[in-house]
Amino acid sequence: MEDPMYSLQDVIRCDLCETPVPPKHCDICHIHLCEACVGEHLSDKSKDHYIVPFKLRGITPICTEHSTEVCTDLCTTCNIPVCPLCVASSEHEQHKKEDILTLFETKRKLMQKDLQDLEKSIYPRYQEAATNIPVQRTDVHKHSQKLTTALDKQGEALHTEIDTIIQGMKSDIDDMDAQHIAALDQQEVAINRTIPEITQVILDLKRLLERLQDKLDTSDVCLVSEYTSRTEEFRNLPAQFQVTLPTFTPQEINREQIHQQIGSLSELAITFFLDEPRILTDIQTEYSGILNGLRSVSCLSDSELWTRGDNILRLYNLQGELLRSVQTKSWNEPEDIAVTRSGGLVYTDYTDRSINLVSGTQIQRLIKLRWWRPTGLCCTSSGDLLVTMESDDDKQTKVVRYSGSTEKQSIQWDDQGKPLYTSSYFKYLSENRNLDICVADNDARAVVVVSAAGKLRFRYTGPPSTPRESFPPFRPLGITTDSRANILTSDFDNHRIHIIDQDGLFLRYIHNCGLQGPDGLCVDSRDNLFVAEYNTNKVKKLQYYK
Repeated sequence: MEDPMYSLQDVIRCDLCETPVPPKHCDICHIHLCEACVGEHLSDKSKDHYIVPFKLRGITPICTEHSTEVCTDLCTTCNIPVCPLCVASSEHEQHKKEDILTLFETKRKLMQKDLQDLEKSIYPRYQEAATNIPVQRTDVHKHSQKLTTALDKQGEALHTEIDTIIQGMKSDIDDMDAQHIAALDQQEVAINRTIPEITQVILDLKRLLERLQDKLDTSDVCLVSEYTSRTEEFRNLPAQFQVTLPTFTPQEINREQIHQQIGSLSELAITFFLDEPRILTDIQTEYSGILNGLRSVSCLSDSELWTRGDNILRLYNLQGELLRSVQTKSWNEPEDIAVTRSGGLVYTDYTDRSINLVSGTQIQRLIKLRWWRPTGLCCTSSGDLLVTMESDDDKQTKVVRYSGSTEKQSIQWDDQGKPLYTSSYFKYLSENRNLDICVADNDARAVVVVSAAGKLRFRYTGPPSTPRESFPPFRPLGITTDSRANILTSDFDNHRIHIIDQDGLFLRYIHNCGLQGPDGLCVDSRDNLFVAEYNTNKVKKLQYYK
């Protein structure tokens, strides 16, 4: 609503001289005053006056105890307006008082600031969060469908395997039946061939015995003399065999073994972020200067961590005590560091084109490159090394997987034959719990995530509500992953850290705990985050989960 003081239809004027838009007001006399007339008005000593800024007119009420007095103060102990007589009384003598106009102006500025924060910052965040809830619900359904499809596929595979086994066993039964029938057929043929012979022998014997009952002649005597018994020949059936019929012994169905064959389904884990991440430890390192500032941190254990900045690698404990210092073999500054599964420390030497292992007091060169220079590296869950590297002409960048010193995989191009990574500025990387390879591509203003096979999954360029043209732009630097498969990347210029999930969905910032130039990142076994601060040369240990 337009202030009537400035309305063109009804301009407020000084009650003494008609000067328009008077800046003052007497809250006792209820008249408007210009600066020039304030003195004249106060010269009237016949009554009290209380001059206030025009916009604060009416703020000072009449005292309920002294009807001729205006309340110029607020008794903060009693939380009531008080006049000068009340202030001097014994009732409020020991109480704390504040000037009403000063208090009002302070509160007004606070309310304006709160309104601006609520409208410009807090409310939009709530709106965005509310908008994301349906999206997340949809994602939950999609994920459940993906799990259900995977289970159905596994079930079909098991059913297919079972059907194949059952069908094979049925085929075995058919084969055994065929063998049994063939044996019976062979026996039938032999029996059928022998029956006529036995029949003929029987007839011959009957005839001969009949003739023996009659008068014998010479020929009969010859026949009897020539008779040979064939009874023993026919006593055993031809082609005799013994059959052991097949049996089926069903195994008891073991649900546990079946469950193991199907696979396992992990439990749902809902972890809440802290509203404000807590700094648990603040370690001041010995790095200094613009060129030799702290750049990387890598956890040797939950209580010890390696750092790099200049050409000396330093190991600290959580109390900030320097436990060990190692000079690089070439005296060059390492480009990145990582702790191996066995507790060794590997580092890349960009100038020397080498990847080196620190073990005890010895430094061993693991890999020497030609035409390429190594930058970022990380150790994988399988014990491999992943290394980002640039070509000598600065026109190509790739990720290479090594097993020991043997190259196993090279990741450089997408399915369309286009480069996955920009060809300038150093790249740092981390392997996620799902074996994705996450690269912080500073020049591309993106986190580039590919599968273990090297297929592009997504590019994260900042929250959807943040325009790419915002200043300073999002330029990821350090990168790590936690046990929830979330990806954390440092936004150096904006002094904050982005947390996204394994599918590239923005979850939140870590930005309200005083970070100054966050660079290298790592997490310990409890998901505490270690941040290498380039601007302060400090390592900060943060808790961001409840």
